[in-house]
Amino acid sequence: MARYAISDIHGCARTFKTLVLEQLQLKKTDELYLLGDYVNKGPDSKGVLDFILHLQKQHYQVHCLRGNHDQMLLKAASKGESAVSLSASEKQMVLHNFGMHDFRKFPTYYANFIDSLPFYLELPDYFLVHAGFDFHQTDLFRDKEAMLNIRHYEVDWDRLGNKRLLHGHTPTPLHTIKKSAAHQDARINLDAGCVYYKNAAYGNLVALDLDTNLLNIQCNLDRPYTVRRKS
Repeated sequence: MARYAISDIHGCARTFKTLVLEQLQLKKTDELYLLGDYVNKGPDSKGVLDFILHLQKQHYQVHCLRGNHDQMLLKAASKGESAVSLSASEKQMVLHNFGMHDFRKFPTYYANFIDSLPFYLELPDYFLVHAGFDFHQTDLFRDKEAMLNIRHYEVDWDRLGNKRLLHGHTPTPLHTIKKSAAHQDARINLDAGCVYYKNAAYGNLVALDLDTNLLNIQCNLDRPYTVRRKS
């Protein structure tokens, strides 16, 4: 049995499938933890969700967290386009991908899936979250906004019971992630900026083995598509 964590797939379905099926060669006895942001920016958000749901139906142990972009699509299902902070071309890509002309037509099937996702998970040796925790709060685990969006925070390890922390949300150069994994850092950001293939430091999807600290790295296979460079 192996345990893996992946974050920030952002519509890169082909890259995601290749990492899971060919590199990890995921088995039904393995545990796969996905830290959110399955959708938006990349070319095949629907394909990512379909693959996750397919694995779960086939009784693979795939545990999913909610990311800020997943939450954005869920909100857009009721609020419409005003809830979507994407470029015009990125909005069109998502609409086309799901075969809809209006974000309020976001299929209920996918909306229900996103709405069922937790904001964090606690394992015997790790906390998993999309963005992080606001350690200024009395109750870390009630601040959903922070868990989806926070950046630049210091960790109070006592409050996490000295468990390690895995998250994504902020694109990080691959060499930095490799260094964190090699040093077995207590906190590792797994967002290797897969969707930003035009940036030399990004454009990779990574899976961390939670027990060996080894990284599996898959470069973006979904290119080319229209995407802004990450400044």
